[in-house]
Amino acid sequence: MGEVFAGRYELVDPVGRGGAGAVWRAWDRRRRRYVAAKVLQQSDAHTLLRFVREQAVRIDHPHVLAPASWAADDDKVLFTMDLVSGGSLAHLIGDYGPLPPRFVCTLLDQLLAGLAAVHAEGVVHRDIKPANILMEATGSGRPHLRLSDFGISLRKDEPRLTETNYVVGTPGYFAPEQMMGAEPDFPADLFAVGLVALYLLEGSKPDARALVEYFAAHGTPSAPQGTPEPLWQVLAGLLQPNPQNRFRTATGARKALASAVELLPEPDPDEEPVEVFDQIGPLPPGFAEHGPEQPEPAPAPTTADAPDPAPAPAPAPADEASAFAWEGAAQWPSGRAPTGFGPATADGSGRGVAFPPVPQQPPTPPTQAPAVPAHLPPRYEQTPPTPATAPYTAHYPNAAAQPQVPFQANPFVASAPAAPAASSASAPRPGPPAKVAVPVLLVALMCFAVGIWALTRT
Repeated sequence: MGEVFAGRYELVDPVGRGGAGAVWRAWDRRRRRYVAAKVLQQSDAHTLLRFVREQAVRIDHPHVLAPASWAADDDKVLFTMDLVSGGSLAHLIGDYGPLPPRFVCTLLDQLLAGLAAVHAEGVVHRDIKPANILMEATGSGRPHLRLSDFGISLRKDEPRLTETNYVVGTPGYFAPEQMMGAEPDFPADLFAVGLVALYLLEGSKPDARALVEYFAAHGTPSAPQGTPEPLWQVLAGLLQPNPQNRFRTATGARKALASAVELLPEPDPDEEPVEVFDQIGPLPPGFAEHGPEQPEPAPAPTTADAPDPAPAPAPAPADEASAFAWEGAAQWPSGRAPTGFGPATADGSGRGVAFPPVPQQPPTPPTQAPAVPAHLPPRYEQTPPTPATAPYTAHYPNAAAQPQVPFQANPFVASAPAAPAASSASAPRPGPPAKVAVPVLLVALMCFAVGIWALTRT
């Protein structure tokens, strides 16, 4: 994997180098696509200021390749733009040499369209040359050109970063007024466009100095060999040494070119088609068209390698399962707990974890209670729970026999407790035996006497 810049751009491989820095193919993690990243080493404030000016150019046009975003990391900065893989016009001439006139007219029209958009933003490019004009990899289809590299571009209302007698640009593509130190203007870019067109038609760099001298001494020369006369008239309007005699706008030059194309002869059917190939090359190992390749996950274990599953736990015996039954359900009038209490039931009346149905067990017969010592009060007898359908019977000792009332399975309704019915014969209340009560009373009397004596002493 490549170096990650500013946490977003992963540098893949270098694809070019210019005077201000290197151009890398990079993976944009946010937009999930490959971009071209121009990385600048911050060598001095002057170079950094030019870099800032270049990244500030925002021109949206199909034939302009302007910066799209920028980032800084430690001592380096970069800005990104679309990745154009067809190389530059210099690559195209290196592959084919001189190009057919109609193909050159197509490229020239696109270059003038992009330059018109740049000039509409008030920007003078100042460095138009074949190496700064990139091509999309369209194969044998219609070519697509994009004007790039705004490193020394300048807005007409911005101050210059160089002295008046210092010329910035590429030798061989200067306009005559640039050599004389004039202020940058749009006609200077148009002069460079005319030189680029001659380069495409002749397959080699034209001699701009000799051409200017010939224009100044003899006027407009005749068309070079292999250049149709209508096309040459347009190029001559771009190459006039005097900027006042030159095309003033890219739009005007484009209109003249459209008229000249209609006068060109038909192309030769045996003419070799021009193809624009991919000049960047394949991605390095570790990268694919969709981005960086992720490490392959570990293979899932097969059936043979998988460990044997743990045996399922044996079901609980009936005695243990019956322990989950809520014994308090029989104490409610309906014979079961109200909704929301106790374990879940088959009809959904309970709430909680559902348990398998518990088989009905016969009631356990009562066991003989151990004998109660004489000094303790008698305890209540333990009786098994009575089924819900059986009549309720009191089992208190010494209690009077009450008539048995059959149970009515009505919904439970809270009501005030009923007054106990008057008994015909009051039953004696149980109490402690005399052997226990007499000593307790004697001790209480002694405590009372000691208290009285203590009060009289004070």
